[in-house]
Amino acid sequence: MPVRPTAVSILALSLVTAAASLTACGSGSGSSPDTVKISFKQSMDNSVKVTDTYLADIKKQFEKEYPGKKVELVPIKASDADYYTKLQQMLRSPRTAPDLVYEDTFLINSDITSGYLKPLDSYLAKWKDWGQFIDTAKSAAKGEDGKTYGVPDGTDTRGLWFDKRVFEKAGLPADWQPKNWDDVLAAARTIKAKVPGVTPLNVYTGKAAGETASMQGFEMLLYGTDDGTADPLYDKTSKKWIAGSQGFKDALSFVETVYKDKLGPDVSDALDPNYRNTVWGELMPQGKLGINLDGSWLPQNWLKGSGHEWSDWSKQLGLAYMPTQHGQAPGKVSMSGGWTWAVPAKAGNPDLAFDFIKTMQTKANAQKWYIANSGIAVRKDVASDPSYTSAQPGIKFFTDLVASTHYRPAYTAYPKVSTAVQEAMESVTTGDASVDKAASTYDSTLKDVTGNQVVTQ
Repeated sequence: MPVRPTAVSILALSLVTAAASLTACGSGSGSSPDTVKISFKQSMDNSVKVTDTYLADIKKQFEKEYPGKKVELVPIKASDADYYTKLQQMLRSPRTAPDLVYEDTFLINSDITSGYLKPLDSYLAKWKDWGQFIDTAKSAAKGEDGKTYGVPDGTDTRGLWFDKRVFEKAGLPADWQPKNWDDVLAAARTIKAKVPGVTPLNVYTGKAAGETASMQGFEMLLYGTDDGTADPLYDKTSKKWIAGSQGFKDALSFVETVYKDKLGPDVSDALDPNYRNTVWGELMPQGKLGINLDGSWLPQNWLKGSGHEWSDWSKQLGLAYMPTQHGQAPGKVSMSGGWTWAVPAKAGNPDLAFDFIKTMQTKANAQKWYIANSGIAVRKDVASDPSYTSAQPGIKFFTDLVASTHYRPAYTAYPKVSTAVQEAMESVTTGDASVDKAASTYDSTLKDVTGNQVVTQ
């Protein structure tokens, strides 16, 4: 789905405006040695203020803890794709670089390679709390040079959300747990046949959904096509990206089946960049979606004060792990990512920025954040705290999935590889290409975007 020239113009204008407004604020982050500027992704939904509320509270704590120091919050209201673009624009110049930025783990290596971020090892070596962070979360913020460039503020896992109201009408069990992909599709077909007016199964797809399609959709399938011992996207031994795999084609075939057999949303809805908001804001609360392949964070949208309160969601929704393709060991699959706080290489006040991280990441504040945004703890002391595991329905289910989870090969080329995955998904979703053709196109694109660093399986 090509971007219209008007959209490109609007994005270009927004970048210029963002840069200009930051410059106008006082010539960049270094304009005052007593003010730390913090950039973060603000929700596109004005009623969702989880991040804004949390950071406002930390700001008060920090300014009390460090008398004379000030915190300036610089929110960026944008879709994921536009947020990444705007953030990189800001990081290029000391005039516009904030002191602290919110970085998605899938993009952090790209920004490290571009020289946009500062290694934090000298700070981390002196911070006793760093020892509480789990190793897998730490590795998500490491560069290929072995240095650490971000502090993770939680992780996430993924699974199948299903509506017990819909399942009851379809004659499906309230404790549903599919053993393989065929079980998932069979349940969707039963819902289609017996519960009209309901979308049986949602699998995010296409370029408009961006990384949501790659991770919640495709990779949740792809990483379940083997025995879980090797990465099906990237071969760590040869340090090359994998092309020509049967698993890739099988994952595409699943996506094709969902849309070809009309088990998923209408294609026009699925390719709408705002469809995620429709899923959690309308379809799920209204009982109009049978099964949703999605993430652990959804309940944050339904908490008190969110604007979409749904206090009894845990009574209406069930949770099931995503099975492997044929039910082969380990039997279940999850993908994990998350976000990190990073210090730009051109930040004016890096020391003050890390002090802010330390305030955010005390045990108490970290736990408060995990619960507020329905995140999964990356601090061992929080993960073992009963007040965390019992704070919300579903937390234990998604925390337990960490043992079966996979992390994306977040190397420099990954964002381009991810885009190629989205294009392959979209082509089979719309019916513009067969699975074989879409896979062949992906293989060719993979060679282009990785500098031919490809191995064929």
